[in-house]
Amino acid sequence: MLKKPRWIGTLTGALLLTATLASGAVLAETVKIGFHAPLTGPAAVDGNSALQGAKLAVADANAKGGINAKEVELVVYDDQASPKEAVPIATKLIEKDQVVAAVSGSYSGATRAAAGLFQAARIPYISAYAVHPEITQAGDYVFRTATGGEQLGAAGAQLIGEKLGKKKVVLITLQNDFGQSMAAGFKLVAARYGIDIVNEYQYGIKDRQFGPIVSKVKADQPEAIYASGYFFTAGPLISQLRAGGVEAPVIGQEGYDSEKFMEIAGKAAEGVIITTSLDRDSDKAVTRDFIANFQKQAGFKADMVAASAYSALSVMITAMRQAGADAADRPAIRDAIAKGSFETPIGQLTFSEQREVRKDIQVQVVKDGDFHRHSVLPAAELPSLAAQQ
Repeated sequence: MLKKPRWIGTLTGALLLTATLASGAVLAETVKIGFHAPLTGPAAVDGNSALQGAKLAVADANAKGGINAKEVELVVYDDQASPKEAVPIATKLIEKDQVVAAVSGSYSGATRAAAGLFQAARIPYISAYAVHPEITQAGDYVFRTATGGEQLGAAGAQLIGEKLGKKKVVLITLQNDFGQSMAAGFKLVAARYGIDIVNEYQYGIKDRQFGPIVSKVKADQPEAIYASGYFFTAGPLISQLRAGGVEAPVIGQEGYDSEKFMEIAGKAAEGVIITTSLDRDSDKAVTRDFIANFQKQAGFKADMVAASAYSALSVMITAMRQAGADAADRPAIRDAIAKGSFETPIGQLTFSEQREVRKDIQVQVVKDGDFHRHSVLPAAELPSLAAQQ
C-alpha cells in the first residue's frame, strides 16, 4: 500500500498577496504548479534551499502579473528524497491537485520515480538539479535544467585533463544515481584528455568515516582526485583526506555546492574545485539580483540548488505565459519549453531534442571560506559522449 504523501502547502498567502498588491495587478484565478523536494531527512538542507528558490520565483512572477493575469499557486510536498514517497506525491499532484505543470526540487531517485507518472499524464515536468540520464528518457514532457550526470562527469575529465593538466587521477564515487552517472561520464572521455584512472573507490551515502579510502588514495599518489558526493558526505571526506596527508587537488561537483560543505570540512575545504551551475561572481543582472534577493528572503546565501529551483520554475512560468491565454494548454507549454531560450540565474538556457539543457558549466573554487569563480566551461566546447556510447 502506498504511503500517504506529506503535504506541505500552497504558496499563495501573505507573501504573494503583498507582491500582487505592489504590482497593481488583481489576480482572481490561479494556475497550479506542483513542486516536490526533500524537506525532511538527510537531504533537508538541499530541499529547503530548493523550496526557498521556488518560492522566490513564484513571488517574482506574481509581482509581474502571474501567468496571463492568473496567480501562480505552488503546491508543495516533502518527498524525503525517496522514490517511494515521490510516487504517491506525483499521483496526488496529478489526480487530486490537478496541477498544470510540475518541477522536481529533489534528487535523482525521487525524480526518476515521478517523471514517468507526469509523462503518462502529459504534464510538463522539469528536473531542477537531478542528474541521472534516465530522467529525461521518460518522454517528451520531461525536461532538465541541470547538466546531466554523464555530461557533468565528462566535463570534470575535461577540467582535470585539459584545463588543470593533471593526468594521474583517482575516482572516489558515491554509490547512487548521482555519483555513478558522473563516474560513467568521466570514464567515457578520460582517455581523450590523457587521463590515467589509477583506481576507483566507492562508498555509500550513509558513510562518514573514510579511513581505509584515505590510506589507499595516499598510497596511489594521484595528481588529482575526482570525488562525487553531497555536502554531508563530501565534508567529512575532504576533511579526512587532508588530515591523512593527501594533498592532491580535489574536484567535486554541484553536490558540494552548499555553505554546509564549508562548515563541515572547515579549512580543508580551501582550494576544492567544483563543477556547478551558480557563478557567485557573475556580472549578469539576473544572477546578481537573484543572489541578493534570495539572501534577503531566506536569510542564508544562495547555492546551486536554490538557483536551479528558481531557474526551473522561471522556465516553466515563462513557457506557460508563452503558451497563450490558456495557461493549461499542456502541449503548448511543452513546445514553448522545447523551442525557447530562457535567461536565468544559472545562465542562458536552451534545450536539445532530448530535452537536456544547453548551458555553460560554472567552475567554482573555495577561497577564504566561500565559493568564487575559477573558470567557465562553455556549452559549445563541452565534450560529446556520442562517439563513446
